[in-house]
Amino acid sequence: MNVSPVQTTPQGTPAPTGSQKEVGKDEFLKLFVTKLRYQDRLSPMEDSAFIAQLAQFSSLEQLQNMNSNLASSIDWDVINNQTINNSVAAQLIDREVIANLSELALGEENTPKVSYDLDEFASDVDIRILDANGDIVRSIKIDDVAGGRNSFVWDGNNDAGERATPGSYTVEITATDANGTALHPSLSIVGIVKGVVYRGGIAFLKIDGAEIALGDVREINTDDGN
Repeated sequence: MNVSPVQTTPQGTPAPTGSQKEVGKDEFLKLFVTKLRYQDRLSPMEDSAFIAQLAQFSSLEQLQNMNSNLASSIDWDVINNQTINNSVAAQLIDREVIANLSELALGEENTPKVSYDLDEFASDVDIRILDANGDIVRSIKIDDVAGGRNSFVWDGNNDAGERATPGSYTVEITATDANGTALHPSLSIVGIVKGVVYRGGIAFLKIDGAEIALGDVREINTDDGN
């Protein structure tokens, strides 16, 4: 609620001013008590507008308290979920996982493994590995691929047979069936979780040099024999 200091004109009418003061709960209650103290005893609570303002102020305070409690509850839920996710992420170390592929991280010696799913048999599968500029570094062609989950390993070399520069790469894949109809394979990265990195309270798994968000994990290999 805002209260403006009131000045009067020579005719006795109120003259507005440009300054305002923000009134809080305590100040408002003081004004209300003062109002009651000096009210006309023959006509108590005559000022209905003032009472209406008090009711609005009370409702607003209740809404503010509800918003504060709701915000605290949401914050607690976020913290609780992050704690659970971080605990799960730590237990995935040394496990093989399959996650949605966003990028390939090529180091000095690693050989990234990529998985792709086909809805049906494909007579041709074309794989292209691109650098940060979108240029094709490596092209791989595979014939007669069965439907279901398949995979390939990039040896890290370019089309000239030389080791590609370490960094981040993206993968594009297209496929056609025996009739030449285009198929739409989905890509995944397959690898062993070697560590966990926390950024902004969110856990990222380190898989073959890449950082994969925990939410992108699609499958976990729980075979302790591997």
